[in-house]
Amino acid sequence: MLRLEHALQAWGSPEFETVLKQELVRQAGLLPLQQGLTTGNYVADAPVTVVVNGVVEADDTIRVLAGIFYQGVIGGCRCADATPPGSESKL
Repeated sequence: MLRLEHALQAWGSPEFETVLKQELVRQAGLLPLQQGLTTGNYVADAPVTVVVNGVVEADDTIRVLAGIFYQGVIGGCRCADATPPGSESKL
C-alpha cells in the first residue's frame, strides 16, 4: 500500500509539493504504472517524473491531481535494419 507519511507531515508547509513529488518518485514501484501503459509491454527501468497539477483539502482528506510521467518498453521488437552490437562486418 502506498503511504505518503512525509508528504502528510509536510502538509501546509511550502515544502509540501516537493516532498510529495520525492515520495511518489521513491515509491514509484507501488504505483499501478503497468496498468497505465497504452503502448509497450512493460514499464521501463527509467526515472519517473511527477507534476502536481492541483491540491485540495476537504474535511480529513487531501486530494492531489498529479501527472506521473514514465516510459514503457516494447519487448522483442527490432527494426529490420538494426545490427546487433558486435556483429558489424569487419573488412
